[in-house]
Amino acid sequence: MSPVTSAAAVPTPPPLTDVLAQESSQPGVLGAIENAINSAFTPISDAVSTFVFDVGFPVGGTTFPWIVAWLILAAVVFTVYFGFVQARSFGLALKIVRGRYTRKDEQGEITHFQALSSALSGTVGLGNIAGVGVAMTIGGPGATFWMVLAGLFGMCTKFVECTLGVRYREIHEDGTVSGGPMHYLRKGVAERIPNRFGAMLGKTLAVLAAIFLLCFGIGGGNMFQANQTFALLEDVTGGEEGLLGGAGSATIFGVVLAAVVGAVIFGGIKVIGKVTSRLVPAMGIIYVLGCLTVILVNIDQVPAAIGAIFAGAFAAEGVVGGIVGAMIVGFTRAAFSNEAGLGSAPIAHSAVRTDNPVTEGYVALLEPFVDTVIICTMTALTIIIAGSAFWNEAQATYLATGTEPDGVVVTSSAFETVVPWFPYVLVVAVALFAISTMITWGYYGQKAWTYLFGKSLLSERIYQGVFCFFIVVGSVLTLDSVLNFADAVLFLLALFNILGLYILAPVVKQEVRKFRRKIEDGEVVEQREREPS
Repeated sequence: MSPVTSAAAVPTPPPLTDVLAQESSQPGVLGAIENAINSAFTPISDAVSTFVFDVGFPVGGTTFPWIVAWLILAAVVFTVYFGFVQARSFGLALKIVRGRYTRKDEQGEITHFQALSSALSGTVGLGNIAGVGVAMTIGGPGATFWMVLAGLFGMCTKFVECTLGVRYREIHEDGTVSGGPMHYLRKGVAERIPNRFGAMLGKTLAVLAAIFLLCFGIGGGNMFQANQTFALLEDVTGGEEGLLGGAGSATIFGVVLAAVVGAVIFGGIKVIGKVTSRLVPAMGIIYVLGCLTVILVNIDQVPAAIGAIFAGAFAAEGVVGGIVGAMIVGFTRAAFSNEAGLGSAPIAHSAVRTDNPVTEGYVALLEPFVDTVIICTMTALTIIIAGSAFWNEAQATYLATGTEPDGVVVTSSAFETVVPWFPYVLVVAVALFAISTMITWGYYGQKAWTYLFGKSLLSERIYQGVFCFFIVVGSVLTLDSVLNFADAVLFLLALFNILGLYILAPVVKQEVRKFRRKIEDGEVVEQREREPS
């Protein structure tokens, strides 16, 4: 199903449907615009994707993309280097996120909880719903195992980059904060390599990170969210024959969504933090309760579903090449979902109120656990347990045509088999997920934009207009075009960011020792009262 496919008119429709149906039979201006956007963007997406993912090394009869291996290797190296900090310091992270080790007079704009919720709003989204649906269709149940494994190791990568985000952040005269890979790569690398080469390397990595951060913000944090939200809305309103099946519907939807998102991103991180600190828990609860309903109704099938995940992870055969194919799909979708190693989360985390950078590193390691280990696993179990008929059909379509299905529809159909009315609730949850993700990525992209083009009100307004425009573009593109482009720029961003993380890892270790020493000396003590969120 494509957001731009025309549909036949619906009998005796209401006035709005009459308009859309007429556009369907005669595409008109909006239909022509949608077709033109797809024709222009698809070749660019295909070229970038081919450049990134067709280069690798042969393993088990398939090609393992070197860029995927680069991301996973970093997560494993950091985990060993920091002594499995994600396991040893999990309890400490929970205390810090509640404000137990932070005073109210420390520098920054938002609380630990707001920083975590802002960053989670950029990661917990359609990657967990649509992304898992795509992974299950292409890689089978075994892809889930590799997604979870990547999430567990990715917790340490997130710990490293978010500590650096606070360590090298810039606090402006008006109290606002700028942070992220652009800053810790430029300043940190020059600090670690104190010569002309180090300064040049740091600036180069910072500029490249900013460019690809901006590109992924537009592709994955923006267009993908809009694309899959419209796909689900179209599906629950009758599909290609329904209310939103006509040419031009996607454009109208994109304009409305752009207006909603734009109203928030114009307000800055304080507004974003307040919105997401309430939106993220609400949408998470709605979605998790839906998953639990399907799982509990079919509780007797859970052992078999878990068995299918483990068996599929090490199977000799599979949809995309057996164990290696499932591994590649799982790792790729995990990276898209939790963003560990991309340098995006440090932008939100750098605005936190703290004088001890590593405290936010501890908070940040919770992200992949919530995002990938909990929510992605629940989505996968839901699809395996309840979605076998539609899922098998989607797999057959992929094998026959090579066209990726709308992952959000795969997941929605799984819910529908147990709770027929839940797809309507899922539309609300998906819309909240998508809006929160776009809001956060709007902020991330703005920081990259102002780093490249300067910080001024005019510069920020131009960026915000461009960002909102691409919400409309994403609504009308096909899923293949959006996902291929987003995946490609995501891994290019990781390439430059992780290179800097290797250089700066000793700085993070120093911050760990410094914070632990402060606790031992009584300079930092656990507060009795919780920090208000």
